[in-house]
Amino acid sequence: MQDRKRHDEQDENHLLHSGLTGHILQCCFEVINSLGCGFLESVYKNALIVSIVDMDLEVRTDKGFEVIFKNRKIGLFIPDLIIEGSVIVELKCCENLLPEHQAQLTNYLKVTNIRVGLLVNFGRRRLQYKRVHHPAHPAACDLVHPVLSSESTVY
Repeated sequence: MQDRKRHDEQDENHLLHSGLTGHILQCCFEVINSLGCGFLESVYKNALIVSIVDMDLEVRTDKGFEVIFKNRKIGLFIPDLIIEGSVIVELKCCENLLPEHQAQLTNYLKVTNIRVGLLVNFGRRRLQYKRVHHPAHPAACDLVHPVLSSESTVY
């Protein structure tokens, strides 16, 4: 899509990365309309990767981030998808999105300094999604450090 806005622009509604999130959601709808509900999260993730790559967008999967607290590694987290380095997509297959799911994505945004996330639930007949923005308050712990390994995949 030659006329697609770059991911660092804002549209007339002033939502950061709204063009990019619109394309991602278009892919999500394509997946749910084709597959329906009832599969494992990994099936939807793989189908969504195919759809997003077909749209000529960069997808990073399995990129690990070490969580640092008081200069000590305390954990590792891996967002489901990072699109164009600008949007984290966290996938769920459940009855309903819960506040805990949003808190998880909010924490991912805080510690990675990525400003926009999409929480997407494929667990129902109709796609359920929520756009989440980077919170204004600082993270509860230090910023994470990307784990550089051969396991990170870019499509």
